[in-house]
Amino acid sequence: MEDVYVCSFEMDPCTSTNELRIFVGTWNVAGRSPVGSLAVDLDEWLKPQDAADIYVLGFQEIVPLKTRTVIGAEDPTEATNWNMLIGKTLNENFGCPWLTPMLNPIPSDNYHYVKIPASERRASFSGVSDATRMRGIRSRTPRQQPTLAWVGGSKYKLMASKKMVGVFISVWMKKELLRKYCVSNVKVSSVACGIMGYLGNKGSVSVSMSIEGTSFCFIAAHLASGEKTGDERRRNYQVSEIFRRTSFPRSAKDDDNPHPLTILGHDRIFWFGDLNYRLDLGDNSARNLIKKQDWKALQEFDQLRREQEDGGVFQGWREGNIEFAPTYKYSSSNCNRYSGGLPNRSGEKQRTPAWCDRILWYGKGVKLLSYFRSESKFSDHRPVSALFSTQIEVMKSANPRFVDKDTIVPNIMPPEQIGDKQK
Repeated sequence: MEDVYVCSFEMDPCTSTNELRIFVGTWNVAGRSPVGSLAVDLDEWLKPQDAADIYVLGFQEIVPLKTRTVIGAEDPTEATNWNMLIGKTLNENFGCPWLTPMLNPIPSDNYHYVKIPASERRASFSGVSDATRMRGIRSRTPRQQPTLAWVGGSKYKLMASKKMVGVFISVWMKKELLRKYCVSNVKVSSVACGIMGYLGNKGSVSVSMSIEGTSFCFIAAHLASGEKTGDERRRNYQVSEIFRRTSFPRSAKDDDNPHPLTILGHDRIFWFGDLNYRLDLGDNSARNLIKKQDWKALQEFDQLRREQEDGGVFQGWREGNIEFAPTYKYSSSNCNRYSGGLPNRSGEKQRTPAWCDRILWYGKGVKLLSYFRSESKFSDHRPVSALFSTQIEVMKSANPRFVDKDTIVPNIMPPEQIGDKQK
C-alpha cells in the first residue's frame, strides 16, 4: 500500500470566491430496474446544454416497496446498476473509456489522498464494509466485493452513494476539480421514517462534503404518500424527523478539519425527491388548468407552497418557479396520459396530478439557472432537475502540505461506509 497523506493546508487568511455548476436531479422510478434502452432516457435527463461540475442524483423506489425489500437485508445490486448507468452516461458523452466490474478489496477509512504511480492511477469504489489498516489507522480485514474500477480517461468520478431500501443518492464530480480543490469530509447518513416511523420505505439518504472552505449537504428524500386531508401533516412531520435525526458524526481524524454535524450546519443545502405534496384542488379543476397550461393558477393550490407560507415546513427555503406540468401520476410506462380521468377504465388508480417531485435549497451563494422536467416515460413519474451556480470559498494561497497534486488521485470510501450512521 502506498503512503497516505491527509489533506492538510497552510493558508493565508484571505479568500477568493469561485463558481461551480451543480446539477441536482430527482426521479421516482417506480420499482423498475434500469435496462439497456434506459440509457436514452438518462442522456435526455443528464445532458443540459453545458455540462455541470457536479451531478447529484436522487432516486426513489429503485426496488419495489414490498415486505421483503422493506424489512429484509439491503441488496446493493440495483444501486450498482444505477451507478454503472449514470457513470456510463456522463463519461461516454465525452468519448471516455468506461468502467468494468471487478473484484478488488479497497482499503477505506473516510476521505484521504493516496499517492500512486502515474502508470497505475485508478480510483475504485467497493462495498467493503469494514475499515482497513493503513499506516496505523485502526482497522479490520477487508472483504472482496464487486468494485466499480475506472481504467483511465473518465471525466466524472463517483464521490459517494448511499441506498436505503428504495431511496438512493449518487454524487459525481469532474475529475479535474479533485486536482484543483481540496474535497474533504465526505460522509453519508440515512433516516428511516416510514412504517411505524422507523422502516425504510420512506425517509432520506444524505451526503455531506466540503469543497475548500464551503460545506455542502445533499438530501434525497421520499415522503409519505396520500392525498387525503391531513396527509400533508404526515409529510411535514417526516421532514422534521429527517432534520432531527440526520447526523454526520466526527471521528478522531476530523479533529483538525471539523465538519458540520447536522443538516442546517452546512453552508449550501439541497433537498430533493418525491416529497409527495399534492394539490388542494378537485381532480376535474386540476386537469382543466393543466390543459390550459396555467401553471401560475395551479400553484396557488400546491400543498408545499401553502405549507411553506403557513410556516408548517421548509421555512426560509427556496424553490424555482414551476413552469412545467405536474410530474405525477402517469397512467403507465410509455404513456403521456395522467392516471384516472377516464370512465370505464377498470383497475386504473384515480390520482389528481401533482408536483410530487421537487428540488429546494437553503443558504447563500446559490443561484438557480434552470428548473425543468424531462420526458422519460420509464415510470409513472417524470424526472425533475435543477441547474445551479454555486459559490465556494477558496484560500488564495492554498498549498497542500506533502501533497503533489500531479501524482495523486482521491481514494474515497464506498457508498455504505463514509461516516454512515443509520438513525
